[in-house]
Amino acid sequence: MKKIACVGILVADVMVETVERYPEKGVLEPVKAITMHNGGNAMTASINTKKLGAESYMVGMVGADMFGQFLKSRLDEAGVNTQGLKISDKAQTSASVLMIDKNAERSFFHCTGTNAVFDECDIDYSIIEKCDMVFVTGSFLMDTFDGVSTMNFLKKCKEMGKTTFLDVCWDAKGQWGKLLDMSMPYIDYLMPSIDEAVCIAGKEDPEDIADVFVSKGAKNVIIKLGSKGSYLRKEGESKGQVFKPFYIENPVDTTGAGDSFCSGFLAAYAAGKTPEECMVFANAVGAHCVMAVGATTGIKPFDDIVKFIEERK
Repeated sequence: MKKIACVGILVADVMVETVERYPEKGVLEPVKAITMHNGGNAMTASINTKKLGAESYMVGMVGADMFGQFLKSRLDEAGVNTQGLKISDKAQTSASVLMIDKNAERSFFHCTGTNAVFDECDIDYSIIEKCDMVFVTGSFLMDTFDGVSTMNFLKKCKEMGKTTFLDVCWDAKGQWGKLLDMSMPYIDYLMPSIDEAVCIAGKEDPEDIADVFVSKGAKNVIIKLGSKGSYLRKEGESKGQVFKPFYIENPVDTTGAGDSFCSGFLAAYAAGKTPEECMVFANAVGAHCVMAVGATTGIKPFDDIVKFIEERK
């Protein structure tokens, strides 16, 4: 398999379940469990792609604190290469508190922490040189790295002959295309969710959205459509294709489902699959994610995912 550098955010996720209602001030509300899990787009992708058989490298930053120690230990346990993980005293490790309701939907509080101070100068390019694929993920939650630094990094990656992939987070500041458009010419596969894609492109239909992204320089466009599956527009084509999702009757937790989809695509691509095969595989990995609590818990080995797909043909 090709080697993958996952560049971007790591987050310590404190999960509270099941939240039936929010307590009034000064009132205690009992819940079933409060647990801590690893999260953040890049960390999730690095662990998932490793579980799927690829050699993955984590490139990002954590703080010199308990959360940072926890996240690094999870990466080490998973066998992810952490030579590109910086430990900094500039800020606390990024963390979220997620409230999960009876339908497995989430609400959360988030502190950007070290993800906000991580920048291109923190990237060890010797790690990038070792890898064939570079996945930047967590854009719009990396205050310093977003925009010009992301563009410069991706441009260097293309000059180094790497295949580049990029996914984003929700932009609460509403800058969207202002930060991302400059990077488009250096993105081989752009992979946002439909909600994010609508805000970036200013269009609602996936075909129209893909037109916008391609006009700005993106080579291939992937859009995660949630319960409707996923969309792919390949380079040089004027129309895209929708790939149906794998239905899961009783989802446990939707945390990291989109990140797991991206992980599946990356792992399949690293294994030499066609883009169409990668999309089917990615949908299957996303389905496995929602079968367990946490962003990486439900992911199975590559051959197990293939078997899952074959059984549902």
